[in-house]
Amino acid sequence: MENQEKQHKRRVRYKGTHPRNYKERYKELQPEKYPETIEKVIRKGSTPVGMHISICVKEILDFLQIQPGQRGLDATLGYGGHTLEMLKCLKGEGHLYALDVDTVESAKTKERLQKLGYGEEILTIKNINFRDIDKVCEEAGKFDFVLADLGVSSMQIDNPERGFTYKKEGPLDLRLNQKKGVSAAERLKEVTMEELEGMFVENADEPYAHEIAEKIFAKLRRGEAIDTTTKLQQIIEEALKFIPEKERKEAVKKSCQRTFQALRIDVNSEFEVLYEFMEKLPNVLKEGGRVAILTFHSGEDRIVKRAFKELKRAGVYSDIANDVIRPSAEECNYNSRAKSTKMRWAIKA
Repeated sequence: MENQEKQHKRRVRYKGTHPRNYKERYKELQPEKYPETIEKVIRKGSTPVGMHISICVKEILDFLQIQPGQRGLDATLGYGGHTLEMLKCLKGEGHLYALDVDTVESAKTKERLQKLGYGEEILTIKNINFRDIDKVCEEAGKFDFVLADLGVSSMQIDNPERGFTYKKEGPLDLRLNQKKGVSAAERLKEVTMEELEGMFVENADEPYAHEIAEKIFAKLRRGEAIDTTTKLQQIIEEALKFIPEKERKEAVKKSCQRTFQALRIDVNSEFEVLYEFMEKLPNVLKEGGRVAILTFHSGEDRIVKRAFKELKRAGVYSDIANDVIRPSAEECNYNSRAKSTKMRWAIKA
């Protein structure tokens, strides 16, 4: 057999001195190979693409008080940062279950954690929605501690192919699991203008909901496809042209953030999922079991706050957080995505 010369794979080429596009940032996408680059990016207060910096880790661990031998649940695995810290607390005893609907990212996270020595003997990862915690409980038994981080992971936001942000050109998708449901582009074709306006108000408190919904429907009526993140951003800019020029740039930025958030919540049924999770939550906790939840916008926080208060009055929880816990100023300085975070907790009676 002839020896075949192994081809050398050249690094990604890009124009200029710094990579700009997602795929060009090959160093950030390989953190284990380029730790110096990762450290440099984080020091600047940014999140390396393809990574997610966990928020409120100290506050979560201080509250959960995880002990070796306990059984826990990370309802939203993501990049696995919180999961890793909770596994460390178990010290090789007990078991942690982790859930995520994103099959692509959860497979990467599982591989990373296995390389760190956390195999199936202590960690079970399931590709299911956290609304189904009751099904996990049937298999695993009740939990000593539960964590739910309701934020979208940075890896999903940074990848333009997922369509989570107006800042990068990509398909207008916004699904956490791209194998299920319809994309945001398809969803826009289904709803009435009144439904869309209501969605923007209810899901994101968008002050210009009417103007944006009206402009979207004008485009759709003319047969124009709104199938990319850039097209939706441009429509929002057009809808807000009446705002004085000196105020317009900031207004467009905030309305883009809110509009994309509203669509993401809708296509993933996030509020419905959260209501179901909060309803089932007490039944999966042991007596004295602890739960911590991170929220990132007012709609989520209202649902969590109301559920905890009602169940505390009913005697289901013995204690709840009276005030939200926020990340420290230091954490917000090195991780700007932490600024909107609110943490609430409860203890099962």
